[in-house]
Amino acid sequence: MNSRLVLRICTASAALLSMPAIAQEAPQQQPTENVLDGDYLTVGVGAVYVPSYRGSDDYILSPVPLVRGHFKGVDINPRVAGVALDFIPDDKDSGIGFSLGPVVTASFNRNRRVRDEVVRAAGKLDPAIEVGVSAGVTKYRVLHDYDTLTLSSDVKWDVNGAYKGMVWSPAISYTTPLSPAVVTVLAVSARRVDDKFARYYYSVNPGQSLASGLPVYNAKGGWDSVNTSLLMAYDLSGDVRDGGLSVFGVANYSRMLNDGKDTPFTSLRGSANQWVLGAGVAYTF
Repeated sequence: MNSRLVLRICTASAALLSMPAIAQEAPQQQPTENVLDGDYLTVGVGAVYVPSYRGSDDYILSPVPLVRGHFKGVDINPRVAGVALDFIPDDKDSGIGFSLGPVVTASFNRNRRVRDEVVRAAGKLDPAIEVGVSAGVTKYRVLHDYDTLTLSSDVKWDVNGAYKGMVWSPAISYTTPLSPAVVTVLAVSARRVDDKFARYYYSVNPGQSLASGLPVYNAKGGWDSVNTSLLMAYDLSGDVRDGGLSVFGVANYSRMLNDGKDTPFTSLRGSANQWVLGAGVAYTF
């Protein structure tokens, strides 16, 4: 599964799942009880239609769990097969908020469910366990009283001995409620990888070339992709502040760059244009 694309979706979905905290100030009668006034948890599950590996033109359907919450002053934000924590409380009255904390994820790119038989012949890759830091800054009340603009970044290192390198993923997202029940997020992001990452995922060594028939290719690090996502969520009760069930949908487009685009795994067997469509349900209590 193309775990990086799904990770971007979950990162943006975190904004969707956190929007009740913004929408609680919406100009209508406050509900009797706001589930987001203190500790709370949002759990969700979705299904996404994604490329079977990074750069593939074969698509698979994959489940994606989502978890977000707030407990004892710590925000819990979703990642694919992982989590990010934010230890800095926000004072929305100041108009600016900050986030900082650890992030841990797992990546299974070209580890399973690769549909292309040529790419599959090149060999299965080991899963990566990525540990690092997530940080960001948020501007509240950008165009009106209830929207936010967030600049964020994850920096992570593989500690499982797979690619043994580092990735950096900066992103900017704009979040706004369209009504007390509907929330929209538009996000743009990019990713920069180091030489170790590029060699592991994008190079074709002589052994892989012999097994698959693909030409030998030596990859280097750099910017390997840019993407944009549009997400929408709808609270089934008509008010996100009272918790309960909501549904969400996402559309994501990613463009592979540099050696991520030129590697034979993409240029000969896949596509530099990567699409993701997904939908799911979430419950807040």
